[in-house]
Amino acid sequence: MEKAGKVTFQLDQGGSESFYVLEQTRIGGIDYILVADCEEGDGEAMILKDISEDGDEEGIYAVVSDEDELDAVAGVFKNMLEDVEFE
Repeated sequence: MEKAGKVTFQLDQGGSESFYVLEQTRIGGIDYILVADCEEGDGEAMILKDISEDGDEEGIYAVVSDEDELDAVAGVFKNMLEDVEFE
């Protein structure tokens, strides 16, 4: 997946939500993206991981909720983006 501007995700419970993709990385064969609700400035951000299977026509992403995995991936994104602070 190439870094893009704004992407729209279809939610499990119906509806959709749009986010800005700020960065992407691949760790241990898993693709992760850092998304935010605004392109610049202070906003809510999430790290999502690609859980789709090979051959799926569309990507399936889930919020990273495991604390150890979240800390490790957030550290990679922090190194990639100098002006990003994670709280």
